[in-house]
Amino acid sequence: MSILRTSSGDVSVDRRLDYAELMCAENDFGAACEILEDAMSRVPDWVAGWVRLGEIATKAGKSDLAKEAFEKALALDPADHFGASLRLDLLRPVSLTDRSPAAHVASLFDQYAAKFETSLVQKLGYRVPELLASVLPEQLGKVLDLGCGTGLMGQAIEGRFSEIIGYDLSNGMLAEARRKGIYQRLEQKDLLALELTDERFDLIVAADVFIYIGALERVISWVADALAPNGIFAFTVEEGHEKGYTLLESHRYAHSEVYLRGMLEAAGFGSFEIRATTLRKDRGADVRGLVVIAQGVRRAHDSAGEDFEFA
Repeated sequence: MSILRTSSGDVSVDRRLDYAELMCAENDFGAACEILEDAMSRVPDWVAGWVRLGEIATKAGKSDLAKEAFEKALALDPADHFGASLRLDLLRPVSLTDRSPAAHVASLFDQYAAKFETSLVQKLGYRVPELLASVLPEQLGKVLDLGCGTGLMGQAIEGRFSEIIGYDLSNGMLAEARRKGIYQRLEQKDLLALELTDERFDLIVAADVFIYIGALERVISWVADALAPNGIFAFTVEEGHEKGYTLLESHRYAHSEVYLRGMLEAAGFGSFEIRATTLRKDRGADVRGLVVIAQGVRRAHDSAGEDFEFA
């Protein structure tokens, strides 16, 4: 996170911020901490400043100061627009968070929306929509795109559905998706606060969305209920190697295949396939992930789900 200017008008504070960043550039994080601590004594209500102090203190190995800074940020901003809770969680011996804060994700992508596709597709080799599109049937019926972003998934399957609806937390991303003219309906939604209606979908897809959610029980249960009979659920995750899910240094979550199988079975999916693949690049390295296709939800009146294989 880049440091932001305060609204205090105190030139001396801004000078201290610049000097702290200069010390960071020279890897002198201890000195940067001291400078930024002094600056924060002058602007104690500045949330972004506390988060930045916590980041620098973490690099300096001053975990107690980092925890204190992140806790002050959360006290000032309980909605957690800057993701202080994730940074705080990474300092704990055992992770306690189970999702990225909704306000943080929305703010992040509102700022990122205009340059999202250029950065992700052209620079990072992002290929998740194409990966999912390649393993789906040719005719998809009515589709729900969870975390639709700028509409890349809709583009990847354009011409193969009768109707497509998109949900996303970020209004900025929804605006970009709207410009494509692909979706019949776009709505701002928190995927962990979805309510079940009478609407059912032949395909529900979540392309690179669950990296912001650790515990998937609630959303997978909702998906199972929202699918039409024999509907398909297709999604990706970053591949984890623990039994459940793990918060990574990138502030994204990784999920293990064992965890996913347990969730899908508990939700009643009769058949599913899980494949390991490369999702994109990050700092020049491949990001490994899992592509999941599930079908055949067993409901009370069903005897069994039908077999499903990758197309």
